[in-house]
Amino acid sequence: MTAFLVDDYDEAILFFVGSLGFTLREDTALGDGKRWVVVTPPGAAGGLLLGRAVGERQRAAVGDQSGGRVFLFLETDDFARDHFAYSKRGVRFVEPLRRQDYGTVAVFEDLYGNRWDLIERAPAPRR
Repeated sequence: MTAFLVDDYDEAILFFVGSLGFTLREDTALGDGKRWVVVTPPGAAGGLLLGRAVGERQRAAVGDQSGGRVFLFLETDDFARDHFAYSKRGVRFVEPLRRQDYGTVAVFEDLYGNRWDLIERAPAPRR
């Protein structure tokens, strides 16, 4: 799992489950307003552990967990399908799709402004 800072558990769940189609794997209250919240992309073993930011330093990092670079990579087996679905659900793509030797990719922002690559890898060359 990857720890992922959020402002609010419920708004983050709404984005990841509602906009990106992730699965809510766990949402367990831990007391004092803390929760163990895990969301996973469809078919993935790993996922994100959503952690509500506490304190000024953590709150400042929400939305800037990688210093403005692409932070995470979301691999798809059907770029056109997912790009269309995400766009329809209000996900903001900040760069147009591009085709590279390694595949088709477009950069989008999550609800806090972290940048992600949506990527469909090109088929491996035949030998």
